[in-house]
Amino acid sequence: MSAVVVVHGGAWAIPDDLAEASVAGVKVAAREGFSVLKRGESAVDAVEAAVRALEDNTVFNAGHGAALNTDGEVEMDAIIMEGRTLASGAVSSVKNIPNPVSLARAVMEKTSNVMLTSTGANLFAESIGMATVPTDTLVTDYERREWEKRKNYVTGVTEDFNAQWAHDTVGAVAVDCAGNVACATSTGGIRNKMVGRVGDSPVIGSGGYADNCIGAVSCTGHGESILKVTLARLILSHIERGRSIEDSSQLSLQYMGERVHGAGGAIVVSPSGQWAATFTTERMAWAAVDGDVLWYGLNPNEKFKEQLTQ
Repeated sequence: MSAVVVVHGGAWAIPDDLAEASVAGVKVAAREGFSVLKRGESAVDAVEAAVRALEDNTVFNAGHGAALNTDGEVEMDAIIMEGRTLASGAVSSVKNIPNPVSLARAVMEKTSNVMLTSTGANLFAESIGMATVPTDTLVTDYERREWEKRKNYVTGVTEDFNAQWAHDTVGAVAVDCAGNVACATSTGGIRNKMVGRVGDSPVIGSGGYADNCIGAVSCTGHGESILKVTLARLILSHIERGRSIEDSSQLSLQYMGERVHGAGGAIVVSPSGQWAATFTTERMAWAAVDGDVLWYGLNPNEKFKEQLTQ
């Protein structure tokens, strides 16, 4: 069985001045995740590595480059899940962790819990010796300028995916050579969000889900809308009923738009290596490595490929 990794850098109205860097960033992350799979490591290892690459890239709203809430503070969320046992770990509202996806994995592997939040998550990080950074180092000058321009959350939610000022979630899905699937999703949230607001990203079944019997999904878009329709699990339920991965994604995103007026995107991979990257926003930066080919895109119905050098 061939290994596959797919990543996204968020579904939103990506402006032209960030387009090239966004595509370049997801391509790097997809290559990073696939290099892990080529070494014979697991799908969980691959999605963590891919998402860490996105968290370390200030172009994206996760880890470095995180958005600021109404108080001008960072509150980040992340989830990771593996499909063999349905083990999952998540964190929400963490402040000074450069790679929240790795803290989420630690929750999955070192505790009996699924999610830790806020102070508790940071105390756990400290207890296991996880590296922390001054929170200010996670915030770009660009984010601070944009935060100053936007002072109320209602406007932010309305315009988040229809204007060119908001960033969004990052994520990855993978299947390894053993047929195990995994997902990971990480976000800095919505700019000027209410203090303590948590979106879909760290919520199992909404921001992500992985099951070896069906596939793995990472979602992106308006968090409240994704939560209301449990988007990740909804996509997988369509696959369970025999629909293709792409049709399942499109149907679920269409339903979210019609039912709760939310836009977003999703990446999906099956245990057999089929995959899709689908979105209803203006743009979504995505990339996939399948065999010796790197696929990527940004605009609707766009799919480019590059041959990977051995």
